[in-house]
Amino acid sequence: MPISISDQDKDKRVSEDYRPYLETAIQAARAAEAVIARYYHTDIDITRKADASPVTVADIECERVIKATLSEAFPDHGFYGEELGRESIDADYVWLIDPIDGTKSFVRGYPMFSTQIALLHQGELVVGVSNAPMYNNGELAAAAKGAGATLNGAPIAVSDVDTIAETSLSMGNIGALGASPAWADIGRLVGDVHRIRGYGDFFHYHLLAGGALDAVIESDLNILDIAALAVIIREAGGDVTTLGGDPLDLESRTLLATNGRLREAVNAYLTEWDDTRDGPRD
Repeated sequence: MPISISDQDKDKRVSEDYRPYLETAIQAARAAEAVIARYYHTDIDITRKADASPVTVADIECERVIKATLSEAFPDHGFYGEELGRESIDADYVWLIDPIDGTKSFVRGYPMFSTQIALLHQGELVVGVSNAPMYNNGELAAAAKGAGATLNGAPIAVSDVDTIAETSLSMGNIGALGASPAWADIGRLVGDVHRIRGYGDFFHYHLLAGGALDAVIESDLNILDIAALAVIIREAGGDVTTLGGDPLDLESRTLLATNGRLREAVNAYLTEWDDTRDGPRD
């Protein structure tokens, strides 16, 4: 299912229509935060999914409380959740939920995890909330189409850096990137940028949206990890595609996010990347 995140200027009047959805998504993220606080730094049982990734009762309870909050306000909406699966996925409005993105961090007791909630309206991502409740006394980024992006309630915007030589680049899941035949081209980019970091998870996307980073490259993702962040970056003035330059869809596994000004310059290093060939394998 292709999804759109790029029509930033299309009918900006709709931003008022999406504000109630954003407010309710923030309420849902705060409800999940209360669950997280109850389980964080406790001796919590861990089970393994089919792909060997961990899941806990906190993940499931968080998704349930998020879904309950959203369903009470919007009973006709569909859902696609990390733990509870898909429901009414063909509805005009579909919520994409990762209750604890970074469960490995959560169970190890360090704060690089977040709750991700996005709203898809007729194929377009229009609302995004990314809440990292245990990082730096809490960091909540939020956006709705046409309304801009905020971090802890304050407006944020991407940087104005427009050359590779000045670029601060962060990369995530570097092992998956390094397995690609296109790794040599990414290596050239690493050598040409001003600074290279590997912040990962929600953190480098919050930094990008706030102007502290200029580009992010990541592989081995799923759409639930990045849907909300894509809205936030777009509304902060940036742009997001797959590493192959394609629009995001429900099956996307790679991501290139920039401040918008660097899109063509970074793409020039990725001409040999092929998402079908080089993307992660399940």
